[in-house]
Amino acid sequence: QLQLVESGGGLVQPGGSLRLSCAASGFTLHYYVIAWFRQAPGKERETVSCISSSGGSTNYADSVKGRFTISRDNAKNTVYLQMNSLKPEDTAVYYCAARKYTCSGYMGEYGYWGQGTQVTVSS
Repeated sequence: QLQLVESGGGLVQPGGSLRLSCAASGFTLHYYVIAWFRQAPGKERETVSCISSSGGSTNYADSVKGRFTISRDNAKNTVYLQMNSLKPEDTAVYYCAARKYTCSGYMGEYGYWGQGTQVTVSS
């Protein structure tokens, strides 16, 4: 069974950091592009970041550029999202998703999704 499992979410104060992990089971992550999306209450799911299968290419939403870093360890079958300088507006459920070939900002083009992990930024 192909699965993605996110972890690392939690409650953090503004200015703090968290590292999210997206672990794959049942398939080799090496062949897949991985994206992070997030969904805040009452809002649509939005793209946060994406990384190519090799890790050589990354992109970020303007709202997180310079604060978030996406990376992957194919040997561990895991993708990470390092989130620094967190703001209250980063509060959301964060999801990782997988697809082949190239990054896409469209949810419907990702065939595999994790269950999500809650990130809350509050004092």
